Amino acid sequence: MMNLLVPSDFRLASALRDSHLRELLSHRIQVRAARALERYPSAPRPLALPPPGSGLKPIMGDFGPPVVGHMMSSFADPLPFARKRMQMYGPVQWMGGFGRQVVGLGSPAAMEEFLLDRKKVLSAQRGWEFVIGPFFRGGILLRDFEEHAYHRRILQQAFTRSRLIGYLDLTTPRIVRSIDAWQPGTEFRLYDRVKELLLEQATEVFAGAELGPEGTRLAHAFEDAVRGGQAVLRTNLPGGVWHRGIRGRRILEEYFRRELPKKRAGTGDDLFSVLCHAETEDGESFTDADIVHHMIFVMMAAHDTSTITISMLAYELARNPHWQERLRAESLALGKPALDYADLDRLPSLDLAFREALRMYAPVAGQIRETIADTDILGYYIPAGTLVVMGSHGMMRTEDYWHDPDVFDPERFDPARAEDKSHRFAWPAFGGGAHKCIGRYFGGMTVKAVLHRMLLNYRWSVPEDYEVPLVLGTGPKPADGLPVRLERL
Repeated sequence: MMNLLVPSDFRLASALRDSHLRELLSHRIQVRAARALERYPSAPRPLALPPPGSGLKPIMGDFGPPVVGHMMSSFADPLPFARKRMQMYGPVQWMGGFGRQVVGLGSPAAMEEFLLDRKKVLSAQRGWEFVIGPFFRGGILLRDFEEHAYHRRILQQAFTRSRLIGYLDLTTPRIVRSIDAWQPGTEFRLYDRVKELLLEQATEVFAGAELGPEGTRLAHAFEDAVRGGQAVLRTNLPGGVWHRGIRGRRILEEYFRRELPKKRAGTGDDLFSVLCHAETEDGESFTDADIVHHMIFVMMAAHDTSTITISMLAYELARNPHWQERLRAESLALGKPALDYADLDRLPSLDLAFREALRMYAPVAGQIRETIADTDILGYYIPAGTLVVMGSHGMMRTEDYWHDPDVFDPERFDPARAEDKSHRFAWPAFGGGAHKCIGRYFGGMTVKAVLHRMLLNYRWSVPEDYEVPLVLGTGPKPADGLPVRLERL
């Protein structure tokens, strides 16, 4: 494999100061390597033979190249790879990845069985622990069954309507100040600025920390932890992504533990303070350790997904100026410089565009579980101890379920067309079942508040021949920072 990695590439990478050029270079190398690896011969075979007389079908697939399997290909070219596998093996298949056999699901019916888990045999804790456990252990997504339900009941107290209104009140001044301070130009990196804005939001609104050296340190630690969870090389070598992620997690833990007594004694409206006082009607509340775990996970889930959604929606609005003008006219007609909570339902075109961005660029590209007993999905046999991945990103870009799936067409969500209603899980943007995203209303509120302010202040565009290069994080994200031409209105 080393002959795929040209030495000059590494010299160039070490010399580059622009992180986006390094990321683009890294992605180029990954794509080159993935395409070469896909030429490795790997014959189709069943994952496992079903028990005699069960009537179940075997899952067909292939491991791919030794050890790495098809994981590099699925990361480097996620949509082409998903479409190719669907053509070869159908909506329930298996492949090699992370040194293990991984079952992949790609249809709404399969996702329904996966997400609802009526047999209670799909463990989110075991599945996610394998991928991001060292960085986000103890988060709500990494808990199962009764334990998950217990924690969700308490955590829900932090996402009631009154709490969401309070968070919007806290975050609106930050959104206004940050967006108004943007400097127009021909190479304005929109993804970078949105990421910066939402990191500041997470530090202030979630952690309750003041911006400054401590806030910057927290933001960097948080970013390192997120990147660690996306590392391909899963070794704790000094200086590596995994190593920095472990260190970032430790810094976050130390901060939240140190600040806990003050938050428990105070009456703040930030999420950290709210979790310190959250209690159900039955008197259930969080321990100190619970609060630390949930804070680290919620900050990741809310920040990373919203950054991707805002950026990719803005990208499509740059490529579809008629939609940008339609949304701008709607925001101008509202007649308010910033959104109140009650305004979120008064921008119907923005809501359609928001839903379409989630379909095209799913900020959570998939969900993962591990089977704790033999089971089946759609009549296909899956033995205990198998990783199962729900590929929502690929499925929501499949022509079997969506008309012209690669075209930005928000009106597909209009009740007159309702493409998302063809199946209850045709659009699983927020997951479903017991693990349905608890912060979905907060995320929608953040995206709409930011886009509303952007539309009132700026017009933005990209060259006609520009196509954003995407790399896979929690979902597809711009490798180049998304440069746009930004003009003040």
